[in-house]
Amino acid sequence: MAKKNAKKTKPTSSTIALNKKAKHEYKFLEKIEAGLSLQGWEVKSMRAGKVNLTDCYVIIQRGEAYLVACNITPLNTASTHVVCEPMRPRKLLLKRRELDRLIGQVEQKGHTLVPVALYWSKSFAKLEVALAQGKQMHDKRQDSKERDWQREKARVMKGKMR
Repeated sequence: MAKKNAKKTKPTSSTIALNKKAKHEYKFLEKIEAGLSLQGWEVKSMRAGKVNLTDCYVIIQRGEAYLVACNITPLNTASTHVVCEPMRPRKLLLKRRELDRLIGQVEQKGHTLVPVALYWSKSFAKLEVALAQGKQMHDKRQDSKERDWQREKARVMKGKMR
């Protein structure tokens, strides 16, 4: 048998972009994976890591979910005959049953849909969307105290191990 000399390179991380601000602002109740309807230049920009998820959100219009205000910066080498819109709304690809359930949760219970992470799954770009509830100021303070306590506890335990 002849061996092939081609080296297989594994990507360092499949994560494209994270929304770190969302974890501070919202309490996540449930997470859902959704596909994205993208154009070619957007996929190339994603591979280059030119995506910003911090201020974007998900809306539901006419029975479909859309990712709004997500900035995908076009590359300098983008084709001249394609008009690049970095802030255009992008359709989320969800199954009808999932979409109907999310519509009911958002309209009846007052929850919101927040994009959490954008990543590669095989060769497809996937968006992790969380069904979330907004935090009050006292909830944010409680989370901060809990985080500080966990950090302090880890420091004390590390010192006792030596």
